[in-house]
Amino acid sequence: MKRVFWLVFFAMITLAIMFAGCARHEQKQSTKLQVITSLFPLYDFARTIAGDKGEVSLLLPPGMEPHSYEPKPDDIMRIRKAGLFIYTNRYMEPWAETLLKGIDRRKAQVVDAGHGVTYLKAGMDAGHDHVGHSAEEHGSGMDPHIWLDFGNDRIIVANILAGFLLADPANAAYYRANAAGLDAKLEALDQRYQRGLASCSTKVFLHGGHFAFGYMAHRYGLEYHSLSGVSSESEPSASRMTAMVRQIKQSGVRYLFAEELLSPRLTETLAEETGVGVLKIHGAHNLGRDDFKRGVTFIELMEKNLNNLQKGLGCRMK
Repeated sequence: MKRVFWLVFFAMITLAIMFAGCARHEQKQSTKLQVITSLFPLYDFARTIAGDKGEVSLLLPPGMEPHSYEPKPDDIMRIRKAGLFIYTNRYMEPWAETLLKGIDRRKAQVVDAGHGVTYLKAGMDAGHDHVGHSAEEHGSGMDPHIWLDFGNDRIIVANILAGFLLADPANAAYYRANAAGLDAKLEALDQRYQRGLASCSTKVFLHGGHFAFGYMAHRYGLEYHSLSGVSSESEPSASRMTAMVRQIKQSGVRYLFAEELLSPRLTETLAEETGVGVLKIHGAHNLGRDDFKRGVTFIELMEKNLNNLQKGLGCRMK
């Protein structure tokens, strides 16, 4: 009996130590700044700035198309409990302004990542003469894909950093150092694009998907045409398909671009009809499950885009 007693006693002691360890671990985890982001670029930038001082989550499930996304009740609760919520802009997340009315700003910081960015009008055709508009301008028809201009990304990073500093001033120096490193990487990426797209046989960038790359085209002096409008759910008309066929033939391009995560069916139809090839390009709104699990970064995606743009536009490699 004594032996049984001591076995039970030691088992209880062991369990108590284990539970205490788990409790301490959970308590330690709960002290980290909780950050919720709406889109993948914001998630990637925020996790870089947060380092090991914060826990960053992405609202969008991997692989989901963001243009039609609206937060569910559980998502809204997560946002309200977070110490920091970061969204892209009111054009990309029209639901944000209504949701933000229910957030207690005394407990949580909210970052409009697009604050201070110069917005462009959305369409299906864009050249380097695109007209800019400030974020404060009201009205519809603005292009929400601001993260595909790396100059804008540096503004976005500064906005996100400001949110971290307000939400967790005790770790300000740590966040500033991480943000400075990220800013330097984005500046270097921008320079690689400037050099890599400077000497191309064509500046015509034809995309068989939705109007997502207007900012990239504007920054690097490309003549951008997309098959459909700013929403990935928009369907091109028969006349638009005919116009794109004409553009392909007149421009003499050798490749069309199809967007990652979206069906390439229409792009492949156009390519087959006109005898050109198809290359992939990533809008970075979100990631597929495998890429998300592997921890793929925004800069990695943009490096792959540069390689395909150089091939598709016939650029001299530098």
